[in-house]
Amino acid sequence: MYTKKTAAFNRHKIGLGLAENGSVIKAMTVAPFTNPPRAPISLALWVYLSLTALLSPLANPLLRRRLSIGKEDSTRWREKLGETNLARPDGPLVWLHAVSVGEGLSVLPLLTRITPHAHVLLTCTTVTSARLMAERVPKNVTVQFLPLDLPNPVRRFLHHWQPNVAVMVESEFWPRLICETHRHGIPLLLINTRISDTSMARWAHLRGLSRTLLRRFSALTAPNQSAATKLITLGADPSRVTITGSLKRSANRLPVDTAELERLRQATIGRTLWLAASTHPGEETLMAAAHRQLRETLPNALLILAPRHPNRAATIKADLKAAGHTVSQRTKGELPAGDIYLADTLGELGLWFDLCSVSFIGGSLVPVGGHNAYEPALHGSAILHGPMVGNFSDLYARLDTSKAAECVTAESLAPALLRLQNPKIRETMVRSATQALAAEDDATTYTAALIFSALSTTAASNDDGSRATGPYAP
Repeated sequence: MYTKKTAAFNRHKIGLGLAENGSVIKAMTVAPFTNPPRAPISLALWVYLSLTALLSPLANPLLRRRLSIGKEDSTRWREKLGETNLARPDGPLVWLHAVSVGEGLSVLPLLTRITPHAHVLLTCTTVTSARLMAERVPKNVTVQFLPLDLPNPVRRFLHHWQPNVAVMVESEFWPRLICETHRHGIPLLLINTRISDTSMARWAHLRGLSRTLLRRFSALTAPNQSAATKLITLGADPSRVTITGSLKRSANRLPVDTAELERLRQATIGRTLWLAASTHPGEETLMAAAHRQLRETLPNALLILAPRHPNRAATIKADLKAAGHTVSQRTKGELPAGDIYLADTLGELGLWFDLCSVSFIGGSLVPVGGHNAYEPALHGSAILHGPMVGNFSDLYARLDTSKAAECVTAESLAPALLRLQNPKIRETMVRSATQALAAEDDATTYTAALIFSALSTTAASNDDGSRATGPYAP
């Protein structure tokens, strides 16, 4: 176990308490990093660990089956068994897990703060996120797949990489990984925690399990009071929870191919463009209906439709054509034509935000919880969204209150789109969004300080800080 020593890097910590009305109270203090907490016992955890251990023989056949249908990387699928051909880098190592593309992009500014001082092992779960992040991470970052939450893969992974600090992003709770990491004295941090209402309801039935997992984290950060309250309700130690604001607030503009942007602008001269970004099943039909209504007034209007999961493109296109729309498709190499352009690619949202002056953010007219509003704001696109934004409720409340975004229904979407064709109204909304987001806390600075504090504590327990200080230490 790592020893209790004063960290070379102190962190800003916001202690949390609960007022009589249940709201979270914030108080700024400065505190050094401390030892990981003693873990409580849970019957549910014991059952999970026992059952998953029995399933271990199925790991290899399952991955081979997924490989045969194209759901695994043919050259890297064994990383999910905890195997790798890469050597552990010398010096301190921060293991940071970001499950998918959104979480990965949100930590890019954080990676640039860490990598001058330590190597980072960034793990992902999906093939898409691993490929995209490998293209965008800074120097001194190694991208790997997260091992399956089974005894041998977890053991191999920890034994090989021997991280000094383990950092989980948003809401990744793999019980065996958490327990084994904690058992070997590696500080566990949960950052930028986001727990959807659906997940909250599910965890409410497993309160004992959530408590025993959350109590293994040395520190937990939340973007807002709502997320902090959820953590505490699920069993996190209030003294270890910190409100930092969102990591997404520090994100840079998404990458944009400027030559392609100009080509698309030339192809759409004279047309009224709007974007429906990150849509989910059920929303495409609503977007198409609003678009038909908009075209009654603006017959040249073009909808850029970017579904959250592009692998649904064939179904979406068939449904749109059945409804009478003329659809062109990005992955077919087609330029925008007809009245709907299906942007069925990944990694090009920045292009669409720059191209369209108004954006509807999906996952908000169906019970998904909404998506990131920072990205359209950074690209100067006016923001519309539905009412189901529980994942970012505080953010959208601030934007709506300051008239930096507008909440719409399926029925009011078309009128809002038409109103935002007025440049003065649209530019005022965009300017308000920029000002509202600029006023938020810099979560990246807080989080980097927290990681350095944990890292320096483990390094202080080891001569060169090159390995974890638990049983995996040489």
